[in-house]
Amino acid sequence: MDATADATLRGIESIAVLRANALGDFILTLPALEALKRAYPRARVTLFGLDWHTRFLAGRPSPVDEVIAVPPIPGLTGPDDCDPAVGREFLASMREREFDLAIQLHGGGRTSNPFVNGLGARHTAGARTPDAEMLDLWVPYFTYQHEAMRCLEVVSLVGASPHDRVEPRLTVTDADRAELAEVFGEVPDRLVAVHPGAGDTRRRWPPERFAAVADAVAEEGHEVVITATEPERETAEKVAAEMSHPARLVVNELTIGGLAALYERSRLLISNDTGPRHVAQAIGTPTVGVYWCGNVILAGPQNRARHRPLISWTIACPECGTDCVHGETECSHTCSFVTDVPTEAVRHHALDLLR
Repeated sequence: MDATADATLRGIESIAVLRANALGDFILTLPALEALKRAYPRARVTLFGLDWHTRFLAGRPSPVDEVIAVPPIPGLTGPDDCDPAVGREFLASMREREFDLAIQLHGGGRTSNPFVNGLGARHTAGARTPDAEMLDLWVPYFTYQHEAMRCLEVVSLVGASPHDRVEPRLTVTDADRAELAEVFGEVPDRLVAVHPGAGDTRRRWPPERFAAVADAVAEEGHEVVITATEPERETAEKVAAEMSHPARLVVNELTIGGLAALYERSRLLISNDTGPRHVAQAIGTPTVGVYWCGNVILAGPQNRARHRPLISWTIACPECGTDCVHGETECSHTCSFVTDVPTEAVRHHALDLLR
């Protein structure tokens, strides 16, 4: 059964936190990291993340004092067939740091709990599935729990409370704004951003529908910018080609910080369920997001005055019919699961937030 803690632990001067995955995943940990920093204000918080965390958090106010990039470890940060010796050597060197507390915020623990235990900290806490290694303090891991709340539940084991804030917040720096000015130039006053890509193709709403909504926004007197990473370039170009109004493309030209500065100047972001939408929310920009039903449980916005999730209720694979929620077999198809979200619904909520 899970353990609980009624108060903060004593003698905590160094805290290791494992969360080595994507942009949206990190942003969803921010309320928990802030709570942890409030509970242990004198402790140095080290995030075990990826190279992009190092670049993004350098010079940025956050609850994280230090980032250590985790090398490729089988099943954790690398493929199953990568060299396990690399991970063993890495953990051996990290044990020399003698962390007081190590917290696992990276999934159900099958591969992440061994990593956290391998750090050799005096105390450990995290989430775990029934087949994962034990930690000193833990909560049961269930797939359908909002990630921000899951992380808060974990840090509550060591006495960290969110107080009155459970939504992520992110600081846009002067360096971010300077980057935007250099790359983008003068930003229009009535700017709306569209991000039509997503790393998971199953989360992608069709480009022609984004184009239709972007045109509706443009008809109301707003200028449109379409943002994308390099792998999403073709999708962004399709949206622009389908539009009747002109739109500016910003593809792989800005860092995450520069993108945050662009969204800070935007009146709205229209997006799939992807990292940039989380960035926009965390800096206070209203969003309209297209979500698959399972993912809105895991990562959807909690506020409806400024954020509108439009939800697809498709649970069977459009290609093979596999039940992807209750089914016992896995489906490997990559077709979109969100095409049933109506264009008119996205248009309506976008225009409503712009009023």
